[in-house]
Amino acid sequence: MGNKASAPARNEIPEPRQLNLGVEINTVQRGDNKTFPQPGQRVQVHYTGTLLDGRKFDSSRDRREPFTYTHGRSEVILCWEEALANMSVGERATIKCPPDAAYGKRGAPPVIPGNATLQFDVELLKVA
Repeated sequence: MGNKASAPARNEIPEPRQLNLGVEINTVQRGDNKTFPQPGQRVQVHYTGTLLDGRKFDSSRDRREPFTYTHGRSEVILCWEEALANMSVGERATIKCPPDAAYGKRGAPPVIPGNATLQFDVELLKVA
């Protein structure tokens, strides 16, 4: 009896994935697996950003207002462009952003120090 791998069931959560630029994505809630952001589309998300030590630096949830940007137009950090291109509407994931795909050596003082690895809890709400 071999231990044959099978395709994950539709409702199973996929394993964490390593994307380009060293970006890591860990899906915690599956999306529709159909509607993925394309360049030029408006993308609406809810997110909470933290440093690796757990300190929160920003949250659309705290403001009770989703964040909207245009995908593929450099309006957000590279990490988000890469991760959200791999997420579908309704998906919620934890995204780990290495410094080179976030704010790099300079950081975003005074909130984000230089060379900081960032972590985001992101939910993709809408693509239009």
